[in-house]
Amino acid sequence: MLRLTERRRTVLADKLPDAANVALGALGFGQFLGEGPYSIVIPATGILLWIVLMVAALLCSEDTNG
Repeated sequence: MLRLTERRRTVLADKLPDAANVALGALGFGQFLGEGPYSIVIPATGILLWIVLMVAALLCSEDTNG
């Protein structure tokens, strides 16, 4: 199991929402910029990845000392 210091958990909890927004932007809104046909799977994957990363950020930010 990965053990993080309090400082590293704080940084991770701060940066995971940024990664989630990039994933959603690339997979969700990137469909409108491309020339290919629209696929519902790609934006759905972006939304699912956004949810997973945001939950991971919440789990990293919770207090484990009590």
